[in-house]
Amino acid sequence: MSRIEQYHTVTRRLIIMTLICVLLFASIFAVSYVLQQRFLLTSACFLCGIVGGFVSIQQRLPKVSNTELGMLTKSWFQILLVPIFGGVFALVLYCVFLSGIISGHLFPEFFVPQAGSNGPDDQFMWDIFSKTYPKTTEDFAKLLFWCFVAGFSERFVPQIINKTLNGTADGKTASTIK
Repeated sequence: MSRIEQYHTVTRRLIIMTLICVLLFASIFAVSYVLQQRFLLTSACFLCGIVGGFVSIQQRLPKVSNTELGMLTKSWFQILLVPIFGGVFALVLYCVFLSGIISGHLFPEFFVPQAGSNGPDDQFMWDIFSKTYPKTTEDFAKLLFWCFVAGFSERFVPQIINKTLNGTADGKTASTIK
């Protein structure tokens, strides 16, 4: 199989997988809307990270070696590996946003339920997962954008983690890490 044919094969697979992710995202939205249930924000973050990973592969495809292109052509696993990591990085980034480790105008803010007067309990934990949402439409868009970036740029979230670790090792507080 020629390089061009391999390139087209991988591109078709990327398009198929991206469409599946977009359809899953739309399905989650539609089901939550029709059933009048809460939107599954973590699923949306994960899927945006995965789509970012697929786009990243497509962007790098013209520059990959013939050996790497051959591996991508022969194995769905090789095509899925980077996007799955992108989805995981998007979830880690979501946790970073919720924790306040990074904040500012470019990053989303959230409504987070507070524990009752008796402290955290099972209901509080359920509320964290079911009632934590971006504060505004802009914050929701920022969250989806950054989740896409987390999947697109394989080094983005690991750099945040390293910077946070280095900052805490230097005695800095989370609020000073930017």
